[in-house]
Amino acid sequence: MKYRFLIMLLLSAVLISTAQETDTLSVKKEEIMVVKDISIIKEPYDPLTPAKAAFYSAVLPGLGQAYNEKYWKIPIIYAGIAGGIYLHIQNDKDYDRFRNAYKSRLAGLTDDEFYGDGTSPLISTDRLVDAQKTAQRNKDLSIVISLVFYLVNIIDANVDAHLRQYNVNDDLTLRPNFEIDPINSQANYGLSLKLNLK
Repeated sequence: MKYRFLIMLLLSAVLISTAQETDTLSVKKEEIMVVKDISIIKEPYDPLTPAKAAFYSAVLPGLGQAYNEKYWKIPIIYAGIAGGIYLHIQNDKDYDRFRNAYKSRLAGLTDDEFYGDGTSPLISTDRLVDAQKTAQRNKDLSIVISLVFYLVNIIDANVDAHLRQYNVNDDLTLRPNFEIDPINSQANYGLSLKLNLK
């Protein structure tokens, strides 16, 4: 017991003697708080932006997509328009070949490229008429393809400019809901709509 008292006394003396002194060095602590506010980051609504994008795309295909910063769409637009023009040129050449062969047959000549060795025709005259009609239809279709890509280019620029300014936040949410009824153990399906008006 004597030793316990002595150990406690010695331990309390050590704790009191090792008290810390206050530090004279002071450090300033600066905190920077970054607040992300969507209204600051988002550009203000401009009702003419879709019209500008559509006009730019009408003047030069792909310029409206560049205005909307959707650069990956520009090669697709030019590939579609160029593909339609290429098909038109190719079908026009085929139409001219079939037309010239048909005219030479009507004149009684046997020197066209579809006649063969000169004794019997490889392609009949009726088939040349059908080939002309097919080539003409394909020429018209290729023009329509180019025009469709041109119009889709304008519409895409307009819609993309509209959606770029669209407000997407948590004030309006639509969520599916799935719960199991504990009484009869059947599934209950639902849909919840949250609308916050400020």
